Amino acid sequence: MPVHTLSLSLVALAAGVSIAACSAPPAAAELASPPAPPAAHPPAAMTIAALPSGSTQSSAAMAYEGGRGDDKRTFVAGAILVDHPKGRLLFDAGYGRDLVQHFKTAPRIMQMSVKPQLDRPVAEQLAAGGVPLASLKAVVLTHAHWDHVSGLGDMADAPVWVTREELDFVKGGADAAKLARDLGTRNYRTYDFPDGPYLGFAKSWDIFDDGSVVLVPAPGHTPGSIVAFVSTPDGRRYALIGDTAWQAEGVDLPAQKPMLTRFVDQDAAGTLAMLRRLHAAKLAVPGLIVVPAHDARVWATIPRFGSSSAGR
Repeated sequence: MPVHTLSLSLVALAAGVSIAACSAPPAAAELASPPAPPAAHPPAAMTIAALPSGSTQSSAAMAYEGGRGDDKRTFVAGAILVDHPKGRLLFDAGYGRDLVQHFKTAPRIMQMSVKPQLDRPVAEQLAAGGVPLASLKAVVLTHAHWDHVSGLGDMADAPVWVTREELDFVKGGADAAKLARDLGTRNYRTYDFPDGPYLGFAKSWDIFDDGSVVLVPAPGHTPGSIVAFVSTPDGRRYALIGDTAWQAEGVDLPAQKPMLTRFVDQDAAGTLAMLRRLHAAKLAVPGLIVVPAHDARVWATIPRFGSSSAGR
């Protein structure tokens, strides 16, 4: 099909989906409230900081079922640094210096519909802020899609943590993991979830054994997606959910991605199940800050790396 014909078809399809998306998503069955998580004891010196590296522009209609086409949204891309006395963890890697080339591995419909803007790669921000890449305990991927691994191209020697399922996904030839394969998996390390249930998730890993950073498996968007629950010394609790939802409403309603973009979820039913589980977790923990990887509104509430409020 000629490119101009395909473009017109996509525009027509997008318009139809946008109109349909304005209707409310189907009512979700409420899950039983999960038990409260164990008390966390984050050390006083621990900090969390956001490092946005760039963004794209879209709308709520493209982000979640029920969103409006005239509700414009900034989709941020970047990393979140958790600086713990026992080690620095960088969640995802954001856009890298070679964004233009990396974007060529994105789904074709995405290449035709959005234009990512690179502001400053995460590696450059860390260097400017006095955080050597060698000081990172690990880059923890919420999942291995292109916009979460692009920055790894600037962090050649950093250890990268993924679940066994995610590494299999990368090595298995999936188109969605092409950039991760191209950049190489030499530094990838897999981990398990040796600890018990956590906020409705069947198993977990309390990385520092103090409740400050707890990983749980959240398959759906990709087979090895995770959620990271982070508790900070000021009493805040965050849930870093990767792309299980692109915008906060995905968990708040809950609502899955609209039909036009739902193809990005490897297992749409599994993703919806995770959204419902996160919705129940948020109801169970008042004040839980759910952080989708691309919701600029939520990222703006996290201390910015290099600011006085972020510490180090």
